[in-house]
Amino acid sequence: MAYNLQPLITILEGILDPHQPRWIVDENNPQLQSLFDKATSLQNLLHSNSSFTKLDTQIREVTHQAEDILESHMVHHMLSGSDCVRFTLSTPDLQQVTRHLDSLMEQAEKLLEMGDEKMLRDLDSSMEQLKLVDKKMPSSSSSISKSAVLVGIDEDLMQLKDRLIGQQQKKLEIVPIVGMGGIGKTTLAQKLYEDPLTVDHFAYRAWATISQDYNTRQILKSLLRCITGKECDNHIDELKVMLHQNLFGSKYLIVLDDIWSTRFWDEIKIYFPGNNNGSRIVITTRESDVGNYADSSSLQHQVQLLSEYESWNLLHQLVFGEEECPLVLQEIGRKIAKDCAGLPLAISVIGGLLSKMERSEDVWRKIGDNVIAAISGSDERCYSILSLSYNHLPNHLKPCFLYMGALPEDYEISGSRLVQLWVAEGFVKLNRERCLEEEAEDWLKSLVDRNLFMVRLYQYGQPKSYSMHDMLRDLCIRKCDEDKFMNGPNKFTFSNPRRMIFHTSDEMEDVNDSTESMSLTRSVIYIGFRRAKFPSGALCAARLLRVLDLTDTSFDSFSTKIFEFVNLRFLCVHGRFSIPRGISRLWNLQTLIARYCKFDEPAELWKLSELRHLEVDGIELLKDEAMKYSVLKKLQSIASVKVRKDEATSLDGFLKSVPNIKQLVIDDSLRTRSTAIDLSHLHKLEILDFGCMRTISSPNGFGHCLTVIFPCNIRKLYLYDCEMFLGEWRTLCALHKLEVLKIHNCSFNGTRYHEGWELADNDVFPSLQFLHLVTLWIERWKADETNFPRLRHLRVYDCYYLEEIPSGIGEIPTLQLIELEKCSESAVASAERIVEEQSENENDLKLRIDSRDHTSKSGGGGGE
Repeated sequence: MAYNLQPLITILEGILDPHQPRWIVDENNPQLQSLFDKATSLQNLLHSNSSFTKLDTQIREVTHQAEDILESHMVHHMLSGSDCVRFTLSTPDLQQVTRHLDSLMEQAEKLLEMGDEKMLRDLDSSMEQLKLVDKKMPSSSSSISKSAVLVGIDEDLMQLKDRLIGQQQKKLEIVPIVGMGGIGKTTLAQKLYEDPLTVDHFAYRAWATISQDYNTRQILKSLLRCITGKECDNHIDELKVMLHQNLFGSKYLIVLDDIWSTRFWDEIKIYFPGNNNGSRIVITTRESDVGNYADSSSLQHQVQLLSEYESWNLLHQLVFGEEECPLVLQEIGRKIAKDCAGLPLAISVIGGLLSKMERSEDVWRKIGDNVIAAISGSDERCYSILSLSYNHLPNHLKPCFLYMGALPEDYEISGSRLVQLWVAEGFVKLNRERCLEEEAEDWLKSLVDRNLFMVRLYQYGQPKSYSMHDMLRDLCIRKCDEDKFMNGPNKFTFSNPRRMIFHTSDEMEDVNDSTESMSLTRSVIYIGFRRAKFPSGALCAARLLRVLDLTDTSFDSFSTKIFEFVNLRFLCVHGRFSIPRGISRLWNLQTLIARYCKFDEPAELWKLSELRHLEVDGIELLKDEAMKYSVLKKLQSIASVKVRKDEATSLDGFLKSVPNIKQLVIDDSLRTRSTAIDLSHLHKLEILDFGCMRTISSPNGFGHCLTVIFPCNIRKLYLYDCEMFLGEWRTLCALHKLEVLKIHNCSFNGTRYHEGWELADNDVFPSLQFLHLVTLWIERWKADETNFPRLRHLRVYDCYYLEEIPSGIGEIPTLQLIELEKCSESAVASAERIVEEQSENENDLKLRIDSRDHTSKSGGGGGE
């Protein structure tokens, strides 16, 4: 890993920021600016070329030393109680760091000039070996036939063959086959390439393997060899012309296997003539962006992981061929197959291992105790193939990828938490045009597009949570150990690591005795154990902590020792306790998550000028004079605030203090509702979760209005326990950017009995894509395609009294899915009629019903 200097740059940016109130930087001492300039220059050089692995250890040690000097200085002054400190760092250690950076810059520039030819030769050699391994992967076990190894690809082959030879499209089509390393893309392409129907259909077929460090001349020679049957040793420009001439006018199939770069496609695409005769180009790639770049209009074929049944079928054939598996091995054999998590490469390796071992239950159970370790220990092929994806990552994505190694197997993490952790670590580069979270979200998408992260849950069409395949997680852990990126879980191999990960409370005890073992640690993450005592010992010495994530662990009380970690940027605690006065000491805090906690002095939160995300169990807003609001310009999300019953309480101070808020949760259940809450000036507010909105008399005495005045840029709106009678729900139609609307346990007439929701022709939600109705008491619902012209997904949950889904809903041209759960039989029947009618009109509208929850109209209530 070419080391990422961004955390050091982030620290220096914070110190040198002229608008920050904490430090006065001595302008007569240019050392900090010089250090910043050198670190930035070296970072830019590393980004331009990732071939500096020889310098990794030196870069890591120097940057860590610089971070330690700077943050130790800041923490020392913060703990001394000084309100404002003149930052006059000029230590021999820092001067030495600056000299080291100069030296590293010189070495990097020399390596760049030399091209580091030996390293590139070694890389080319290993790449050639990997190409051979990848090509041979489907037939890795010589004891079985070629066709027996191909499991779970029949549907893929049928779909792809249809695109190659079944469709009548004459235009040249690009067919991208996309998936993670080892999933069988090359195997699938080979089977497609060699299929007799494919052979008969095309006049010419040609195959070339590209790889990361490709040689265009060799690729052209490979393609021409397939087409002409001859070796062509011409100049590269002549080879390009020859390729175009040989393909011109003919129906051809080209397979470009293992493409990593859009640059290669730009070089070669013009030499593939269109011909308008049904020619096809198949590309295999791990990078979704590459497939999309080659032809954005062409549907990518995403190769899926094998099912448990397919995994066992493949493993069975690899080990036993046509023989039966002994009954005594079937249970443990199925477990081993399952633990490969559907990756053909992993099953192939473990199958090869088991085929050479004694067929006894004891031997197989030892393998089954840790399948991933057995795969890693028996064959470096998996590690080498998967490492290609890591090595190809740009430097800024490598620490983000490695961070997933902190999580247990099959652990699901929310995208927002992952982004907040990356920002707190200092990984994300400041972009003046975008906020840090937007930049990090793009990085997260990039890791998904590269098939390194898997989306586990979608919510309203957007990725919500993520996980990682077990084999990639093993790669993460090994790379973390090599690069000393983090220590743990399960083993702690070096002292004073940058990051400590604990999956059990016993692991914490193992390192608790030495106060020096964590004195320079920046992150401590607890995952997977529910209750524990707050750790003491070594953790208390970790004064430089940036991240303290105790998400999964509940404590009986809040430890005031946390207030000593004044360098914290991310703090997550969990427990039904009160947080005493002192939270404002955490001056650098960006994310505070304190579920189920109360605050002795909530006004302190408004002293955290760096705060970006606040997730607590309902801050009860006091009067303005008690809260002493400061403007928190960086605050983007709050969940949640409670408006007090006291009518004298004003929200003006609170709303003015969060001008850039993007996501807000408000509970208005306590307030006397004689006035409306005006959110209209919060122009960046996009996601609003509002509880207990009511209909009140208008201030001018004419008509009625809601107790909320919405901002115009709302995209997602969640309403619960609200009363929207007298037609005041029509206010929502004015939210022209509204894409998601969830209405939960709300009333349309104030009685909650015999209710109806009737929309007139001019009641239009112009941009609404997702409508979610939960625990409503409505019996009648009148609506059609004019009311929801862009609706994609309708979900109705726990609406027992609803008689039917309006038939006009089915006429919405964009509607893709109707989902019903805990609804009446008549509502289900109406939805089925809608889908049947649309099917007759050849519209692909899907219906999802939880069959266990059909009920008659007389059924009771219930919650989600």
